[in-house]
Amino acid sequence: MAGQLNPNLLLVVPLAPLVGSAIAGLLGTRFFGNVIGRTASHSVTILGVLIALLISLQTLSEVMSGASYNGTLYTWMTVGGIKLEIGFLIDSLTAMMMCVVTFVSLMVHIYTIGYMEEDEGYNRFFSYISLFTFAMLMLVMSNNFLQLFFGWEAVGLVSYLLIGFWFKRPTAIFANMKAFLVNRVGDFGFILGIGLLLAYAGSMNYTEVFAKREQIAQLMLPGTDWMLITVACICLFIGAMGKSAQFPLHVWLPDSMEGPTPISALIHAATMVTAGIFMVARMSPLFELSDTALSFVLVIGSITALFMGFLGIIQNDIKRVVAYSTLSQLGYMTVALGASAYSVAVFHLMTHAFFKALLFLGAGAVIIGMHHDQDIRNMGGLRKYMPITWITALLGSLALIGTPFFSGFYSKDSIIEAVNASHIWGAEFAQFAVLAGVFVTAFYSFRMYFLVFHGKERFGHAHEHAADDHHGDEHHGLAPGEKPHEAPWVVTLPLVLLAIPSVLIGYVAIEPMLFGEFFKGVIFVNPSHPAMAELGEHFHGASAMAMHALTTLPFMLAVGGVITAWYFYLINPAVPTWIKKQFHFIYVILDNKYYMDKFNEVVFAGGARRIGSVLSNVGDRNLIDGLIVNGSGRVVNWCSGVVRTLQTGYIYHYAFTMILAIALYLGYLLITS
Repeated sequence: MAGQLNPNLLLVVPLAPLVGSAIAGLLGTRFFGNVIGRTASHSVTILGVLIALLISLQTLSEVMSGASYNGTLYTWMTVGGIKLEIGFLIDSLTAMMMCVVTFVSLMVHIYTIGYMEEDEGYNRFFSYISLFTFAMLMLVMSNNFLQLFFGWEAVGLVSYLLIGFWFKRPTAIFANMKAFLVNRVGDFGFILGIGLLLAYAGSMNYTEVFAKREQIAQLMLPGTDWMLITVACICLFIGAMGKSAQFPLHVWLPDSMEGPTPISALIHAATMVTAGIFMVARMSPLFELSDTALSFVLVIGSITALFMGFLGIIQNDIKRVVAYSTLSQLGYMTVALGASAYSVAVFHLMTHAFFKALLFLGAGAVIIGMHHDQDIRNMGGLRKYMPITWITALLGSLALIGTPFFSGFYSKDSIIEAVNASHIWGAEFAQFAVLAGVFVTAFYSFRMYFLVFHGKERFGHAHEHAADDHHGDEHHGLAPGEKPHEAPWVVTLPLVLLAIPSVLIGYVAIEPMLFGEFFKGVIFVNPSHPAMAELGEHFHGASAMAMHALTTLPFMLAVGGVITAWYFYLINPAVPTWIKKQFHFIYVILDNKYYMDKFNEVVFAGGARRIGSVLSNVGDRNLIDGLIVNGSGRVVNWCSGVVRTLQTGYIYHYAFTMILAIALYLGYLLITS
């Protein structure tokens, strides 16, 4: 039929990267004797992702013409009437995510050829990132909670492998374990939410669960006075808090910078961290039934957007500055979800994917040019040595801070306006957080930009900061007399290709995605939540929106942040030094990341150790070893000792015992008769 997508063709989208991953991972490593070389490994994985991208673009085109698909491809098993299936739901939300994931992944694959050129794990890395792409595609294409959970856990597993890719570094091992454990906390809430919906809807299929949402909305959680839908939605969002790094489950994301830069771009731009945002948008029919759940989402997003941005101000590792920027922008997306502006959240997800991938890959190009020195205090003046990286980094930074006509402006400004129009509890705090975040974002973004590309050259000689570069790893920077250099074309080409949508995609996509029918029938908004309706009333075109923004408070705050960074770090560097000295206690709090890591280490890790110690001493040593194992041994030993005293070897002793036993037995019979 004309409106039905071809399921066999859709199946190729996730399977093509999976096949490429299998070939590179098996034949390109020592597992099967390294049958194929580096060129074959990166070629087959790039080809797989390219095929997935081309089919995704075709799918998006057909979806925009009215086509769709929602069906089961394979029934795994049926348990008590509940079907566990593999299936696809392809609509505008899915098709857009497919294109974003595959395009950014393709750019990362190409970039990796240059970035990982000298790494001995070259083929293994290509296998991992291709497998990561497969997992994310399975997640976004799913039409049921089972497949969603499979993709959810698969991206977590592969991220563990990628963050700890350099497994000989203790910091990498610590970081991937931290990411794995923190995500398990969120995933516990996620599976509880899925379990609640399964228990009361009797199905894991999205369509069937959504069809029963009104009945579920009338139910209370047994034994409490809590609405079942509220508890289920909050549990689902706790899963999103882990994957999308929302406070307080954000602590894993900055440490994930221990992985190679290409995977930092892939995880933080288009895949793992956006999974939670995508999931909540997909579940909009459920979240719209609970204002309490929406308020919870709104407040958590506001805290993340503002307070994670503050941490970006004091970072000196170029990748960590961009990482904290990711945390803050994920907070903006979450705020939009809480304001019932799901389409705005997904729109920012899309624009952010392009300019954040650009910034991460640009940071990687700088790291290559600086011979793996990541400290921005050791850089400066790179503009004349790395012109392509400079201009693309500038475009990415302008998009990030919401400069009018750039893609980030359209999505970020729409979030601010949506919060202003929202009447959800917590909207006042959210409004302050997103506005203050504009200044903070502009300040730390251009602090990094000015320190890296402008000002005096601070490289090529001994530095007081050299010792704390990348935690003492082998990253040593430029030798005296050496100059930075532009990266090879396989690195700069993805930068240029990502810069194009970073500038243009917002202008092109805002009208159909936010105010057209792109998400019609996909995202549901309760009429009692007026944010999107009010945004639509004030929208008069992309150009008019950008021109009007030049007179608004967010634009003034962004300009103020840029000017402040310019003055502090190019004109009068003594000012930030003075501020740091005067407000040292605030700097210490920020430098210790609000002591969240210390809190987790003392309370959760320490508590787990104490519980483990009690279980070990009381349960294992005293109860199991002491009472059951050793105790039973002592009982047997005592019994055998008693028996040994009776085994004298004299016949008259045995005869006497037999006579005594008979006498006792006869006495017993006389008494009981």
